[in-house]
Amino acid sequence: MVVSRALRLSALLVVTLMGGTAAHANGPALVVDAASGRVLHAERATDPWYPASVTKLMTAYVALDMVKRGEARLDQLLTVSEAAHALPPSKMAFKPGSQITLDNALKIIMVKSANDVAAVIAENLGGSIEGFAARMNETAMRIGMKESNWVNPHGLPDDRQHTSARDMAVLARALFTDFPQHGELFQIGAIQFGRRVMRNHNGLIGRYPGADGMKTGFICASGFNVVASATRNGRRLITVVMGSNSANERTLKAAELFDLGFERQAFLNPTLERLPASALAEPPNMRPVICDRRGPVPGEDDTGGLNAATEASSFSAPNLMAFAAAPANRTVLGPRGPVNPVRVWLGSNPPSEADLNAQEAAEDAEEQARIVARKAKRAVAAKPVDKPAEPSVAAGTAAKPAQPAPKVVNAKPEVAPARENGRATLSVKPVSSEAAKPAVKTVETPPAKPAAAAKKPATADKPEPAKPAPRADAKATTVKTVNADPKAPLPKAAALPKPAPSKPALPKPALQESDKTAKPTAPKAGEAKSTETKPAVAKPVAKPVAAVAKPAAPATKEAAKRN
Repeated sequence: MVVSRALRLSALLVVTLMGGTAAHANGPALVVDAASGRVLHAERATDPWYPASVTKLMTAYVALDMVKRGEARLDQLLTVSEAAHALPPSKMAFKPGSQITLDNALKIIMVKSANDVAAVIAENLGGSIEGFAARMNETAMRIGMKESNWVNPHGLPDDRQHTSARDMAVLARALFTDFPQHGELFQIGAIQFGRRVMRNHNGLIGRYPGADGMKTGFICASGFNVVASATRNGRRLITVVMGSNSANERTLKAAELFDLGFERQAFLNPTLERLPASALAEPPNMRPVICDRRGPVPGEDDTGGLNAATEASSFSAPNLMAFAAAPANRTVLGPRGPVNPVRVWLGSNPPSEADLNAQEAAEDAEEQARIVARKAKRAVAAKPVDKPAEPSVAAGTAAKPAQPAPKVVNAKPEVAPARENGRATLSVKPVSSEAAKPAVKTVETPPAKPAAAAKKPATADKPEPAKPAPRADAKATTVKTVNADPKAPLPKAAALPKPAPSKPALPKPALQESDKTAKPTAPKAGEAKSTETKPAVAKPVAKPVAAVAKPAAPATKEAAKRN
């Protein structure tokens, strides 16, 4: 029997030393007999770990110790500061300047785990967060905590703040031993402020037989932690679980460890003080496993109604000490039952019915304001983007997409009528698209017969060049230039001889073919301008026109002399 126990003790030490290696991938876990301090189960018990909100157990110990020493009172009023009010959740969100008793503040941090209230306790009892943290470290060393360092009273992330499963078990034992009259502080199932009821995050209270405290904690870097206690037949055990992946896993593992511990006796098992130190110098960061994985970040509360069979058992070699096997009888955890909340309040005295009604009315108004703000935010987010209005379409007319006004091209250009003074008119069409650039087309109306007579002076039977008299009924050739291309050059107006303003009755000479094609006219004001010119288009037109233009030149000069 003695040899068997010696072998079990040796196995415990070996496995504890291997806790930080690949031999075990779970977080720290520990089961301790509260009366004797002997270890019933240990996994990575001395590894450094981020405490999260189990820090508030240390805050409670320091506050109760100050009350015991006469440095504070439970009915002492604590004032909420701006700095405490600004802390992130979990929080009560008391307005700066509000006052609350130390007794109510301790109940709130044990159940609601409010960070702002923990800061209020530290600032009022320690003078500042730093002053209270110094008291926390002094007290930790005095009660035998070896792997802990404290920099804040609430457990919000700080790389300098760390503890271990062994140290948290030491703290839990000290709370029960040094302040037995305050044991009910750690087993409150729910608190009520006004009409708000807030339940304890500890999933063992009201579900595991004999569970009577203590505190949970969670941040991404630590995973899900719990320090729990349970009593059966007058025997109290303390269980510490750290680094779980979810609140459910944390609760189920703690229940399994309680089942295991209540089945065993450990007369020769080592005490907490004899556990070997860890090889790790810094706590691991669990954020990649807990918060950076796919899906929503798990919540602090478990869903309830699960039992240990729903998840893989953590009792598999080499996770356990040699003397610890899986519990023979596992407790099935059902849903949480009803609890009677403990009322908390602001100020020194409990509120009257009128005060409670006024507080509820104020809370209703604040809730309605939040609802209205959320609805307005959703309405703004759901408002569709305004689209441009579509042009109205007459009955029986096919709808056409709206286009800018200047970009329309007539596919079949019409010849513009000639002016009374015989000048050619140019019809310039706006550009509609960035299509290919075809050549500029010159469209003529069929020339009148008198225009053919202009060629007769070139025959050999008449020695003198023909001098055709200008006829009033001669029709001037109308030129229509259509630019079918968006970037093709536009023709310029032909250089025409201007008639003398004093003799408007005389007919003007016909527009020469050479003038029509050789020199495009610059566009008038308001007309579209073209930036490119293609000389290759004008060459084939200029050659035949030049032969016609030569005999017509003397006729023009002769007519000018007669005028």
